[in-house]
Amino acid sequence: MVFSKPKAGREASPEMVLSFLRETMPFNELDVETLKGLARSCRVDFFPKGSRVFTIDETELTDLYLIQRGGVKSFITDDDGEVTLKDYRGEGASVGALGIIRGTRANLNVETVEDTFFFLLPREIFQGLIAKHAAVAQYYLKSFSEKIVHTAYNELRHHRMNRRNHEDLYLFSVTAGDIVKHKPRKLGTSASVQQAALEMTRKKVGSLLVHLDDDPDQIVGIITDRDLRTKVVASGLDYGQPVSAIMSTPVKSVFAQAICFDVLLQMMDTGIHHLPVERGGKIIGVITSHDIMLLQGHSPYYLFKEIVAQQEIEGLYPLAGKIPDVVRNMIREGGKAGNITRMIAILNDHILDRMLTLLEAEMGPPPVRYCWLLMGSEGRREQTFKTDQDNAIIYADPDSDELRAAAAQYFKEFAGRAIGHLVACGYPLCPGEIMATNPRWCQPSSVWQRYFDTWIGSPDPQEVLNVSIFFDFRAGYGDVSLVDALRNHLLQQTRRNEIYLLHLARDCMASRAPLSFFKNIIVDKNGEHKDQLDLKRQGLNSFVAFSRILALKFGVKETNTLGRLQMLFDGKHISEELWATASRAYELQMQFRLIHQLQQLEEGIEPDNYIAPSRMTDLEKKMLKEAFEVIDRLQSHLATNFPTP
Repeated sequence: MVFSKPKAGREASPEMVLSFLRETMPFNELDVETLKGLARSCRVDFFPKGSRVFTIDETELTDLYLIQRGGVKSFITDDDGEVTLKDYRGEGASVGALGIIRGTRANLNVETVEDTFFFLLPREIFQGLIAKHAAVAQYYLKSFSEKIVHTAYNELRHHRMNRRNHEDLYLFSVTAGDIVKHKPRKLGTSASVQQAALEMTRKKVGSLLVHLDDDPDQIVGIITDRDLRTKVVASGLDYGQPVSAIMSTPVKSVFAQAICFDVLLQMMDTGIHHLPVERGGKIIGVITSHDIMLLQGHSPYYLFKEIVAQQEIEGLYPLAGKIPDVVRNMIREGGKAGNITRMIAILNDHILDRMLTLLEAEMGPPPVRYCWLLMGSEGRREQTFKTDQDNAIIYADPDSDELRAAAAQYFKEFAGRAIGHLVACGYPLCPGEIMATNPRWCQPSSVWQRYFDTWIGSPDPQEVLNVSIFFDFRAGYGDVSLVDALRNHLLQQTRRNEIYLLHLARDCMASRAPLSFFKNIIVDKNGEHKDQLDLKRQGLNSFVAFSRILALKFGVKETNTLGRLQMLFDGKHISEELWATASRAYELQMQFRLIHQLQQLEEGIEPDNYIAPSRMTDLEKKMLKEAFEVIDRLQSHLATNFPTP
């Protein structure tokens, strides 16, 4: 390959470029000599925040733009001037590759969202790299195919959903760094509480970062206006005490490139409402839940605040009914299924948490430690709009007959009231009675361990299949250590006896993808669901079972399907290509399922999992077929791990 010399005026340090390329895909796959040649060919350019880099159909693409520091957004503008955001790209990403490969001008408008440095790789060099190195070509072709998937998501959303207004898509496009308002306000550890209060008042802020007295860049804590109220005023603490006495430490932070939706999830999940924003290892500011709420009028945080503020259980009943509206807005704003089901799970978890907290207050403290178990889709954090109750209670083994009787009586009444309240909130009873009101599923820890011992050692494949829902359990409320101990017991027993995994694997491999020999989608030919297929049973379940089986085999404690796939890849138990393909296929099907069920709710129909391919666009059908084709690959992988004798 012949390398060109950098153009005059914008020469880049070859050492700096080489260091960048070594850490950036797909260039990190190349040999050192090729990388050195590329580094000598690159130039550097700088664009301030808000600069136009490319203009659609106008800019000649003379270089591949590699983002060394900063970030850009790409978008199109229609004839009415309405902007449609395509995506954000940060450090290590590139712009211009598609146009160079296709030999066209820029296919999108590109602007910087912060001060941005680019390494510019000349077009001819990039074209030669694509021609000579298959790994580079494959990387960019894969990237383009992923954008086709993204296009399918967009078409799916716009085809199925009628937008109620033209609000910008804030939650899924704006990053934490975008909404930082000012530099971090901070003070030293020896400053007094009174000084902190004066500083907050003077700067009109609700929090201050705390740094070491001799090192302003070493952040060791954070204090908020709430800390002043609860730890100082309410407790009668001396105002002369140092802030180190009331600060929260260590400080949890978020990266500047994190989208606001993920920041919101973290705030709701942890109850932390002031999060420092980090960029390049330094804190650049602090964002609050209020900052995110101001982005739009339909933030899920409003519903979250209503839930946690409830003082009576009956007040929770109507709040569960608001979740579909929150989810509808999330779909419209660009949320993918993985984001949406996480949000549904968090909101449902908070309803359960508040309900059981209030119920405990009504009934008095339990006689022994306990935890409310969630299983099935609840255990996997994959609830949609059709979610039966799948729950149970595990409690610490009583150490006397008297305590054993008291525990049995308390949890029987507790479960009965809780299930009744959940029904009133709109969560249907489980047809199979897998609920805490069933005495079999309200037991002490030792009994639960014996259950799993029996299932794991069972020679009857059908028995194992019948209880597979229990292998996705997680803690819903209460003493998490009881659930952790049960999970550790399960994984320990699995290492000793994997025969039950073979039963689960064979069942998964026996199910066939709903595709004909000619790759047409197979639907029911008659009956109530004529010309439809059950997306959950015929599609999604294979992905759930695959990730569950391998998670149990390799000791992965995560229960969410996408999370399990990620950890299986991180642990090198599945290839990167299988992880990426399976994750995209699963999430696409979940997207179809969510939108289908939301449409049914808006039409007053009980949501189900049956979809009609005849009502889909050609692109939607194509993407669904490709998603179903992945099932054969999952089964082939299982066959390798669980060969038939």
